[in-house]
Amino acid sequence: MIQKIGRYIIIVMVCSFILGMTVGCGSKEEKAQTAKPVMAPGPAETAVAPATVQAAAPVATLPAVQPAGPEKKADDAGIAVEVDGVKMTKAQLNAELQKRLAMLKGQIPAENIEQAKAEIRKGLVDEFVMRTLLNKEVAAKKVTASDKEIAAVMEGMKSQLPAGVTMDELMKKNQIDVAKMRDDIGMNIKLNKLIDKTLGGKIKITDKEASDFYEKNKDKFKKPETVHARHILVTKVPEDTEKNLTEKKAKAEDLRKKLLEGADFTDLAAKNSDCPSKQAGGDLGTFARGQMVKPFEDAAFSQEKNTIGPVVETDFGFHIIQVLDHQASQVVKLDTDTKQGINTYLESEKRKSAFDGIVKGLKAAANIVVYGK
Repeated sequence: MIQKIGRYIIIVMVCSFILGMTVGCGSKEEKAQTAKPVMAPGPAETAVAPATVQAAAPVATLPAVQPAGPEKKADDAGIAVEVDGVKMTKAQLNAELQKRLAMLKGQIPAENIEQAKAEIRKGLVDEFVMRTLLNKEVAAKKVTASDKEIAAVMEGMKSQLPAGVTMDELMKKNQIDVAKMRDDIGMNIKLNKLIDKTLGGKIKITDKEASDFYEKNKDKFKKPETVHARHILVTKVPEDTEKNLTEKKAKAEDLRKKLLEGADFTDLAAKNSDCPSKQAGGDLGTFARGQMVKPFEDAAFSQEKNTIGPVVETDFGFHIIQVLDHQASQVVKLDTDTKQGINTYLESEKRKSAFDGIVKGLKAAANIVVYGK
């Protein structure tokens, strides 16, 4: 599915960095357990998303720096990389490397440490090269970023922080300097303005461009077949004997019989289900194929709407399922919302293309030297 592009930010030096920093989350297991109730029929591997262009700002990858010839040995001053006379020393590079590694402490397997160091080091060199070239370009074109513009971006970042986490706490925990962050935000603002200048102003996507994109990519605008269902679960445990299982299945059959006789599903689920969904009357919401364990999926997608299906056994236990809605796979129409998503995506692609052109020109005209390790 094509992802809808939000505002295109050329180098995500701070924004993506802030949102990806350590905020005191739990382990992978803890995160995984929040995705679906523990006793649900099966884990939701992927969320059911509408088949429209969805928001997710792309990150422009910093172009790799390729030395013009064989790597040179570090000079006596310990220079790591030089761009048009602007130098980054090996000491500066190693200091930044250690900061990045400290932030990733405990997240990199021991056997991958050396590979991670090499990749981070290369990324830092690439970042220095690009920052140097782009700083020079925006200065030459007299492109600026006001304090008001920077403050607006920072407020937007604050609004995306997890509940109970302040910007000050996050910056302190991750050793981020306020001045450096403001500088990075200012740079992003300048780069967006530089792109605007290159493109000659605001980009206008025509109706024909949006329509042509839609027609050529209809397979990207498909909504999967979905089911909205609720259930009552009589759970199984590894210690169950044959007698226990027989009794539990009998209980499920008895609950199903009550439903067929007119009992209220929500009330019966709240009082008898062993699934956390009982708090919602057994409602599991809407899901697509592949999100539930196979026996449950097969039953849910084959049952008629509103009927009380036969008892279904899975690894979780015995289920009584009722399908509330069943939607066939379909292609999203080219309505106003879809067109807006396409326009946003195409606009970002044009901006990315313009940025790539700027970078290519700057690198071609620059003298870049990357010294040996």
